[in-house]
Amino acid sequence: MLERNHAPSEFPAMRAGGDREFAFTAADFERVRKLIYEHAGISLSATKQDMVYSRLARRLREKHMKTFGDYLSLLERGDKSEWEKFANSLTTNLTSFFREPHHFPLLAQHLKKLQGRSPIKIWCSASSTGEEPYSIAMTVVETFNSFNTPVSIVASDLDTSVLAVAEKGSYPHDRVDKISPERMSRFFLRGTGGQEDSYTVKPELRRMISFQRLNLLEPNWSVRGPLDVLFCRNVMIYFDKPTQYKILARFAPLMSDNGLLFAGHSESFMHASDLFRSQGRTVYELAPRTR
Repeated sequence: MLERNHAPSEFPAMRAGGDREFAFTAADFERVRKLIYEHAGISLSATKQDMVYSRLARRLREKHMKTFGDYLSLLERGDKSEWEKFANSLTTNLTSFFREPHHFPLLAQHLKKLQGRSPIKIWCSASSTGEEPYSIAMTVVETFNSFNTPVSIVASDLDTSVLAVAEKGSYPHDRVDKISPERMSRFFLRGTGGQEDSYTVKPELRRMISFQRLNLLEPNWSVRGPLDVLFCRNVMIYFDKPTQYKILARFAPLMSDNGLLFAGHSESFMHASDLFRSQGRTVYELAPRTR
């Protein structure tokens, strides 16, 4: 669940003449904010009204509904299938291979310290379309110089549509063009038969990762500790401070004594210093009292 760039046509969907296709009141927007906060913990800014309208207007068309009130009432009645599509519409996904690159040498150093331990457990809690967990897996292979490693990687996301892309592991050229030729040769297969501009991760890399849907606000998580590494980058920015603390308090018992938590470049967990302490460069370890 990461940040996504928006196409200019996304803001907002209009009819000819500049009128919105559907009426969208301030009360409708507040209902959306309440529902996505309760369901996924996402705290939508008051400035996101156009974004919300554009994305949910697609759902109204798909459901052949005429008003946002009818659509939101459908959600409030508990339509599980539509809840998933609602959450997928409002979760955002900008990611890239080896994003925030300073983290990956630190990951490699940490893995070297753990050599001899088995299993070494890694959780990537915001998989998005897969670039982050595959970057983690590539770092693991390079550290151990083998695809056969003692490392298990779980990658999760709230959005089922991006998980489907991640599991497939196939990307157009512009998504991989910054990866070194050496890594491309080692980890990717080029498409054939009219698909020469696409690249797919090799099966041996794909098999290193277990993908699953997971909502950080759900009361029960399928991921189990002890975790040696936890990537939770560019996720907490969508939660208010109390929700952030609640999630971090659930992370802490899952961490091994020497486990590392990697955060996004704009995230700070100083308000949870009783749980995690900074090691610098948005990397955290357990605070002494939680070990």
